[in-house]
Amino acid sequence: MSQTTSAPVASPARFSDVKGWFWPADQLLFDWFLKRQDRAPEQTGDLLELGAYLGKSAIFIGGYLRPGEEFTVCDLFDSPAPDDPNSAEMGRSYSTLTRRAFEANYRAFHEELPTVVQAPTSVIASRLDAGTCRFIHVDASHLYEHVHGDIEAARELAAPEAIVAFDDFRAEHCPGVAAAVWGAVATMELKLICITGTKAYGTWGDPEPVRAELLDWLASRTDLWHGVEEVAGAPLIRIDGKKAKAPTPPQPLRDAPPETGEASESPEAPTAEAAAPVPAPPAARRGLLARALGGRRR
Repeated sequence: MSQTTSAPVASPARFSDVKGWFWPADQLLFDWFLKRQDRAPEQTGDLLELGAYLGKSAIFIGGYLRPGEEFTVCDLFDSPAPDDPNSAEMGRSYSTLTRRAFEANYRAFHEELPTVVQAPTSVIASRLDAGTCRFIHVDASHLYEHVHGDIEAARELAAPEAIVAFDDFRAEHCPGVAAAVWGAVATMELKLICITGTKAYGTWGDPEPVRAELLDWLASRTDLWHGVEEVAGAPLIRIDGKKAKAPTPPQPLRDAPPETGEASESPEAPTAEAAAPVPAPPAARRGLLARALGGRRR
C-alpha cells in the first residue's frame, strides 16, 4: 500500500476542542451505564462504536476499556461510500471527516488507538464474534436501510445484558433512524430503557434492574428532569438534560504521540458486501417504577 504525506493534524488541547455532537446529558448516561457494568463483574465484553466522526464519543468510551477487552470503531472516514444515497449523505454532513483527524484526536487522550475498521458498518458482524460486546454506540448513517442493518448487527454482537445507544433517533432531519429504532422495538425485541433529546438507550437483556437503578440515580440529580411513560407496553424513562452538568471530561495526555504528517496506509475501496479493514493495535488493557409512573408527566 502506498503512503502519502500531508500537513500535520493538530491535536486538541481539551476535550471540548474535539468537534462533535455529544451533549452533557448523554455523557452522564454513558458514564452511568459503563460504570454500572464495572460494578457487575459478570457483565464482561468488548466496546463497539459504529460511526465515529472525529472521535468525541470514542474518546469518552475509550476511558472505560478494561484489561483484556477490545474497543472497535467502524467508520468509512474518507473512503468512498458504498451507494449513492450514502455518498450524498457523506458529502452533506461529513465532508471534513478523515481517519487521520480521528486518530490524532484519539491519541491525544489515549496511548493506544482502538481497533479501527475503515469500512461500511455493514461488514462489522463478520469482523467480530457474536455476543461479545457489552456496550455498543450506533451513530453511523441516518438512512433507514443502513440503520436497520446496524441494529441487526448490534443484536448479533450484543452480549446478554449489553447496553446499546442509538444517536439521532428523534431528530427531524433523521426520520430513518427513528423508523429503524422503533421498528426494532416492535419486531426485534429491543427494549428501550430511557431516551434523551438525542439518544435512545436499550438492551436485548432484562431492562427492569437497569431501569430501577437508573431511576434511583436520577432521583439524586437536580440537573436532570425525568419522567416515565408507558410506551409499547413497557415503561420508558424520559430525560431532559438541558441543565445537565457533564462529568469530568477526559484529560489529554501530556506526552501525547506527535502527529508526524505521514498518513496511515490507504484502505482498499470498500464495497457494500465487504471491505478491507485497516486495523490499528487494540487497546490493552420494581416499586420505583410504580411510583414513577404515578408521578410527573411532561
